[in-house]
Amino acid sequence: MPTLNGGGLSSSGLHKDNSGSGGRLAVVFVVLSLVMFTMSARETNGGFFTTVRAVYSTVTTPVRYVGVVVTAPFQGLGNVFANLTASQKSLSELKAENEKLKARNAELEEAEKTSERLEELLSLQSTYKLKSKAARIISGSTDSWSDTVTIDKGSSSGLAVGMPVTDSRGAIGQIVSCGATSSTVRLVTDENSSVSAMVQSSRAQGILSGSADGTLHLKLISTDSTVRVGDTVVTSGLGGVFPKGLPLGTVMSVNKSAGALYYEIAVKPFSTTENFEEVLVITSLTQDQRATSDDIVAADAQESKAVTGGSDSSTSDSSSSETSESDASGKDSSSTKSDASEKSSDD
Repeated sequence: MPTLNGGGLSSSGLHKDNSGSGGRLAVVFVVLSLVMFTMSARETNGGFFTTVRAVYSTVTTPVRYVGVVVTAPFQGLGNVFANLTASQKSLSELKAENEKLKARNAELEEAEKTSERLEELLSLQSTYKLKSKAARIISGSTDSWSDTVTIDKGSSSGLAVGMPVTDSRGAIGQIVSCGATSSTVRLVTDENSSVSAMVQSSRAQGILSGSADGTLHLKLISTDSTVRVGDTVVTSGLGGVFPKGLPLGTVMSVNKSAGALYYEIAVKPFSTTENFEEVLVITSLTQDQRATSDDIVAADAQESKAVTGGSDSSTSDSSSSETSESDASGKDSSSTKSDASEKSSDD
């Protein structure tokens, strides 16, 4: 029991009374909760507890919605703060992983491009039935007055001076020097390069020469031949160096000067040095890849016709000159005779 201490209750007694009251109240609430839970579980639809829950949900739903709206910005700020406070180590690891993925992606893209180029080379080799060896361009011209490239194969791989070289688009040049492990290829665009060529559509034959500005010029095509802008120019096979029919370029312009025997034809090459990577070196030609006897006869006939045309033109000019001189001489003679007769008559 609590005792009086100087006219009042002692503090220890009050503490014991409060503790006992709190314990009893907790027991009462627990028992009450169990009873209500049991009754709610046994209750069917439309009972007292169901109605209470519905009313409670209706009343508290707006409050819960307002709470979600109010707390959403703070949750977003919390996420931002968490990201900003991420460790430097984690950020460095992510950056390194990203760089690795980029490098791997570039590697795969390069492998895909290389595969495509090699497939194109194999397609050209199969189409023209070329006996060839594959090589890779390792450097370009070392000076400004020649147009050459260096490949990574040489005499130890069976290559030799004079062998023609092609990429996936067509003929690009010819080996001019050959070491044990590398070779120098003079490109068709070099000003010292000359390749026997013909217009694919009309079969008109000539010589394709390079120039200092990289433009190709198709020479010795007589003006009675048919040549149009856009025509394809291919190797003719004459001379036995390049196989017949390899693409070289397309006609850019065709000009005919007054009195000229040959066209002035500019040709755009199919391949440029920027596109060179892998190439084929043609090691030998089959009989079908060489110019036929009919091709040789046609070339000789074309040359003879051009020469004959030039001779006829010269002869015609000479005859015209002699006729003019004769007419002038006759006129002068007649005038002299007329003057003499008039003088005689006066006498």
